Formats: sequence, structure tokens, C-alpha cells
Amino acid sequence: MARSHNGSPVEIRPAPKENQMQFKIILASVKTDLTGKIVDAAKLSGATGATIIPARGTGIREAKTFFGLSLEAQTDIIMFLLEESLVTGVLKAIGTVGQFDKPGTGIAFVLPVDQVIGLESQIESFKNH
Repeated sequence: MARSHNGSPVEIRPAPKENQMQFKIILASVKTDLTGKIVDAAKLSGATGATIIPARGTGIREAKTFFGLSLEAQTDIIMFLLEESLVTGVLKAIGTVGQFDKPGTGIAFVLPVDQVIGLESQIESFKNH
């Protein structure tokens, strides 16, 4: 392990190879009635697919109750694994279709991805965008 000027350890990472693709993941929490439209918009912007996970959640507003039982909103978590150059376009498209600028409609955020395996069949379509 390399050391800095004051002796503390420093992690050295190799630079990415020139032809190595970089990936990011968009996670979007959306109302279930918008899931299909959001996935379609993402595909039109270059996404090759999505993983949809049913979820429940509450936001800043109080959850509705019925005889003392909390009625949390049904939501879907949509995951898009994307080549880095597609992220901005897909994020903009899903935000527009999902009307994320309005309160309580959904949120989306982007996370870096360090390593990926199993995308060999989709690499060509990433290169074409």
C-alpha cells in the first residue's frame, strides 16, 4: 500500500482502460400507475431494460389511516443499469414523464457502479447510443 507525505495509507486505483465502459444505476421510486410509462420513456432514451421491485413507502406527508391502520402508498422501485453516457438523458426523460417536479409523484437518484458482469449480450446496444 502506498503512503502519503504524512505516512498515512493511500489507495491507488488503476485508471480505467480506454475502451472499458463505465456504468451507473438510476433508482426511481414511483407510483405504480406510472411505472409502465416511466420504463417506456427510459427505453426511448437508450435504456435496454429495467428491474421493477414492488414497495411501500411514506413521504413527508402523514400516511392515511383507516381505523388506526396505516395505509402506506404502494410504489415501485425501478432500477436502470446504464452506460454512463445514457444517464442524463434517461434521468431527464423519467423525471418528465413521472412529473417529479410535483410533490409526492416520485424521486430518482443516480449511484456509481464499480463492477458489472452479465451484460455481454447488451454491450453492442450500449455502444450504439
